[in-house]
Amino acid sequence: MDENAFDEIPESSTSPSQPAFLSIIWTVVSVGLIMATLLTLFTPTGLFSNRSLEAMFQALQANPGAAYPTPTPRPMPRVGIVAGHAGNDSGAVCPDGLTEAQVNLEIALRVQQRLLAVGYQVDLLNEFDERLAGYQAQVLVSIHNDSCNYINDEATGFKVAAASSSLFPEKAERLTACLVDRYAKATGLRYHPNTITRDMTEYHTFSEINSETTAAIIETGFLNLDRRILTEEPDRVAQGVADGILCFLRNEPIGQNGTSP
Repeated sequence: MDENAFDEIPESSTSPSQPAFLSIIWTVVSVGLIMATLLTLFTPTGLFSNRSLEAMFQALQANPGAAYPTPTPRPMPRVGIVAGHAGNDSGAVCPDGLTEAQVNLEIALRVQQRLLAVGYQVDLLNEFDERLAGYQAQVLVSIHNDSCNYINDEATGFKVAAASSSLFPEKAERLTACLVDRYAKATGLRYHPNTITRDMTEYHTFSEINSETTAAIIETGFLNLDRRILTEEPDRVAQGVADGILCFLRNEPIGQNGTSP
């Protein structure tokens, strides 16, 4: 190669000109300034002025719950308690004037109080209460009692029945089992499954309430032979009914034939 060939290469092709070099430097400096500005803007002091921060802190101090709203609690299930014959007629009448309606209402009021005490919404309803039309609740129990006349020495104890045709028969069966189990334990009374009448399985309220409301009727005793516990220990009777309802609502365990495992 000719030694003088390098002498023919222009100087500008081997090194940048001075204006081009200054342009590169200026570009680097400009990018640096822009980045520094952005970083400054996105610091807390850039985002919020001292005045804005002070106002925000004052608002939080005035209403500390605003930053952490209190969750709304879910409403407890609704329960309906029918006081048998209330508002309509006396029901069975004893020789001394004691009426089934009186006994039913006394027990129903105590059941309501027990369920209210543990947080449930409870409606106390009359026999033909207008609210029963389409009534919707998790459970409805109608409280009644049997005859005040002496029948025989076996006419003592209680009966429980659900609707003969229920939209959810498994729920109706479970409510019945819960009431039988818990009521027997609370009162010591005997269950009479073989003396349940058609008036119980086709009780008028069953066809009036919402089809999704699980319902049952309980005759808590005979006003003749069971009169003492029904009139002198109504709290014990009410506890048995309330415990049966809670067993159903809380899905508590029960064994075969309505007995606890």
